[in-house]
Amino acid sequence: MQALKQFGRRFGLGRVICLALLAGLVMLRIWDPAPLEALRSRTFDLYQRVQPREATLRPTVIVDIDEASLKSVGQWPWPRTVLADLVTKLNHMGAAVIAFDIIFAEPDRMSPGIAADSFRNLDPATRELLAKLPNNDAVFADAIRHSRVVLGESGHHLNLSEGAAAPPMVGFATMGPDPKRFLIDYPGLIGNIPTLEQAAAGRGMLTIQPEPDGIVRRVPMTIVARDMMMPALTLEMLRVVTGAGAFRIRSDAAGVRSVAIPALDMPTDRNGQLWIHFAPYDANRYVSAADILADRVPADRIARKLVLIGTSAVGLRDIKATPIDPAMSGVEVHAQVLESILSNSVLARPGYAIGAELAVTGLFALAIIALGPILGAAPMLALGAAVGAALAAGSWLFFSEKRILLDATFPLLATFLVYLALIFINYFREQLQRHRIRTAFGQYLAPELVAQLAHSHEKLTLGGEDRTMSIMFSDVRGFTTISEMYKDDPQGLTTLMNNFLTPLTNAIIENNGTIDKYIGDAIMAFWNAPLHDNHHEVNACRAALEMLRRVEALNERRERHARESGQRFIPINVGIGINTGRCVVGNMGSDLRFNYSVLGDAVNLASRLEGQSKNYGVRIIVGSRTAEAVGDKFALLELDVITVKGKTEPETVYTVLGDAEVAASEAFMTVRQVFGDMLKRYRAQDFEGAEKLILRCREAVKPFGLDRLIDIYTLRIASFQKESPPVDWNGVFALDTK
Repeated sequence: MQALKQFGRRFGLGRVICLALLAGLVMLRIWDPAPLEALRSRTFDLYQRVQPREATLRPTVIVDIDEASLKSVGQWPWPRTVLADLVTKLNHMGAAVIAFDIIFAEPDRMSPGIAADSFRNLDPATRELLAKLPNNDAVFADAIRHSRVVLGESGHHLNLSEGAAAPPMVGFATMGPDPKRFLIDYPGLIGNIPTLEQAAAGRGMLTIQPEPDGIVRRVPMTIVARDMMMPALTLEMLRVVTGAGAFRIRSDAAGVRSVAIPALDMPTDRNGQLWIHFAPYDANRYVSAADILADRVPADRIARKLVLIGTSAVGLRDIKATPIDPAMSGVEVHAQVLESILSNSVLARPGYAIGAELAVTGLFALAIIALGPILGAAPMLALGAAVGAALAAGSWLFFSEKRILLDATFPLLATFLVYLALIFINYFREQLQRHRIRTAFGQYLAPELVAQLAHSHEKLTLGGEDRTMSIMFSDVRGFTTISEMYKDDPQGLTTLMNNFLTPLTNAIIENNGTIDKYIGDAIMAFWNAPLHDNHHEVNACRAALEMLRRVEALNERRERHARESGQRFIPINVGIGINTGRCVVGNMGSDLRFNYSVLGDAVNLASRLEGQSKNYGVRIIVGSRTAEAVGDKFALLELDVITVKGKTEPETVYTVLGDAEVAASEAFMTVRQVFGDMLKRYRAQDFEGAEKLILRCREAVKPFGLDRLIDIYTLRIASFQKESPPVDWNGVFALDTK
């Protein structure tokens, strides 16, 4: 027993904590949050910048619709007869396959028959003659039919297509579980017009989905669109060239492993995406479309090549950020995919990668936990340097020699954090006594301020920091009338205000707000300081709705009490203004006394918006930045575009009528539709049309008590019908009161 106690003392609380930390870090890696993924991806980006792929094989050519092409042929879109000529010339030059990084979703409006309908005063004979000319799309389709052409399609987050989408040209053979649940899924599919698709040798997806940081590292080889598995543009090009009859997808319980056609097996991540090993930009990949059309390119430049037609012209260029180039054209990304596949240079992150990384992490972290308390600082520093060098070198060798992506950052980070934990445990023990002192002083000062002052004395100086914040002002309407009821009972007024301010304050704090100050019966609060709040706009609106709910509950209790005691009852009504913008927040005041507060134009506008809530007959008014940030999480109704007194810039203001449940209600959708239509006519100076909608608006707003708002627009419309607004009037209403 004594030996067990001695072992426990020798093992130490520090080691126990570090073991728990290690277990937590392992769970964190399994969860793999976005910051960890970003760190890992940036490391792999560095590898590619240090050693990009050497482009020894050039199987592709990009026919570029560049500035010279637009100058030669004309502005985009070109007549599809020109594209037909381009396809025909490329086919005659011996292109193995031709793919368009362009979608032809609509008929060519420059077809003679379609163009004729857009001409005015065209005589019938000419119109009939134009209608008899060949349709541009038919000419283009005929050129496609006599060539091996792959057309591009794209997934879309909305299902905008009508009818059934055309299935892929060939099917998919699967080995393992159904891969659909792992693949990137789009509800919609943007394709080409049927005339062209029926003539094409293949159809492939152009969709490139960047990582969360906006960088393209992987390209999906297969995508689910409209519940169909569709091949990537590059994969379809390879199928057409090889004449393969189907694609093969290999998957297991963890996800997709590879996508293949005969003689080509491409390793992918679990979502069916291919890791691209990028090569530097090379102008030799590109040929100007104008040069092809003018027969200025030798045939051997195109013969037996995989041809991609895309654009780099300013205004048309599809820009993608990649690990080695922040502005690579999207068509070149497809070309690099083909080069990587055909040169057997694709990168891979095998299924065992996570297991290997976790095993290395555990091995080195356990060594530090065991040796850390025993070895001195210098030996531990040397050991840590050796461990770091070994991890970095191993990861680099796997990349440079095997093209396998193994992460060294997490093992390094985890072992470093475990070592830091051992160092700081003793420090935290010493801080316990200081904590007791801070707790004692917290009885006299705000605990947050005490903690700041104890941590760094420079907090005592004046100053602040620049942040984007949401600011709220709330005020009681008709407070003077309520005060008159307590002119002989000031203590009763104090009790009423405490009963009023307490629930409102709690509503703000419960939604992550900070109370700036109380100004009589008014409250000023803000969000996103002192602690960061990524959803400060949403929390401010939630707090406002909760404040109104609690005011209604308070009024119900006061009304019951007044009825029982025979006293007069005047309800408390609150107006709230919320605005979002850049502010300075920090310790404001003098050298002798200061408060933690916020300053800025956004604060002033929030105060002005609160003042206008009574004029518009609403309880909450929010600014445009707040409304834009909260989106459809609340029932937002646009009120007006105004310039408040003292400002020249217009501001679109909204009211919050309820939460997401109210936003989905039929009553609110009716109000938003009818009132929105009235506003459009009003701002278009169609005052007669706006007046006709006023009655419908008045009926629609009844459930929300917005009669005052309708009265305002009724008076404005009547005024403008008598005297038209200025010629340069843009619908903005200038307020002449605060």
